[in-house]
Amino acid sequence: MAKPDNREDNVVHLQQHIQDTEENLIEAESYLNEFASEISDKERSQIEAKNERRKDSLASFREEVKDEAAHSKE
Repeated sequence: MAKPDNREDNVVHLQQHIQDTEENLIEAESYLNEFASEISDKERSQIEAKNERRKDSLASFREEVKDEAAHSKE
């Protein structure tokens, strides 16, 4: 038997994902700023690409929070 869809704590989980992703983004940007002259172009490009994916994820998480908030009002 399938579990019923329980969305009660989805917003909490999404907010935690947002916080974690923001922290990772800031940490990576700080790393780039501090060690830019010491890392290879390849490593810098990889970190920058990952940060772009993080920014995309943040936008998606925020949209999901809005969606969950709208569903919880129904």
